[in-house]
Amino acid sequence: MRYLIPVLLVLSMGVPAANAQMTADVKFAPGNYGTMVNGTVTGDEFFDYKLGANAGQKMFVELNVAGTNGNGTIYFNILPPGSDGVAIYNGSINGNTTTLDLPDSGDYTIRVYLMGNDRDTDKTVGYNIDLSIQ
Repeated sequence: MRYLIPVLLVLSMGVPAANAQMTADVKFAPGNYGTMVNGTVTGDEFFDYKLGANAGQKMFVELNVAGTNGNGTIYFNILPPGSDGVAIYNGSINGNTTTLDLPDSGDYTIRVYLMGNDRDTDKTVGYNIDLSIQ
């Protein structure tokens, strides 16, 4: 047992820290049904934007690169309320602009992330997202 503690300490020092995840709640100004958000992601980071919507509403999302030290390989996914990471829209497959009919009421997540060489080489990509619920 006395040898187990030093082994556990050595093993825990070799484990890299978890990738950063950032989250923000999206609020629309009174009388508006949309907004613009912006930020940056680097490497394996991802940024989750959360907003409430009702079943039957339409969500519009358009993601644009606003500067990069790499190739600008950035995408977004839309996750439904209660999702464990499974998306109902995948930007890396379907593109960086969508209007999506929302199937459920609750809090949706727009997850912004990098892929490919930008992710693998820790590049930083700035972005703007035009977002609305109708």
